[in-house]
Amino acid sequence: MIKVVFFAALREKLGCSELTVEATNINTVEQVKQQLIETHPQWSEHLMHSSLLSAVNNDMVSAQHQVAAGDEVAFFPPVTGG
Repeated sequence: MIKVVFFAALREKLGCSELTVEATNINTVEQVKQQLIETHPQWSEHLMHSSLLSAVNNDMVSAQHQVAAGDEVAFFPPVTGG
């Protein structure tokens, strides 16, 4: 299993803070996103947004980063401040 967590405004838009996905046939962060979209098509707009950031086990990564069973994948919008 891969633990998936959502932070900040993304969590509010999806109405979900965390869930798990089967690790079978999932090798990258991008594949995690695709799996989530397949099971929650209404999330597509938010998960495919070009500014969406991702982390694996607390390290910022790209969509092509490798994932494995037991990893935690986090998705969140960019942080802005002033």
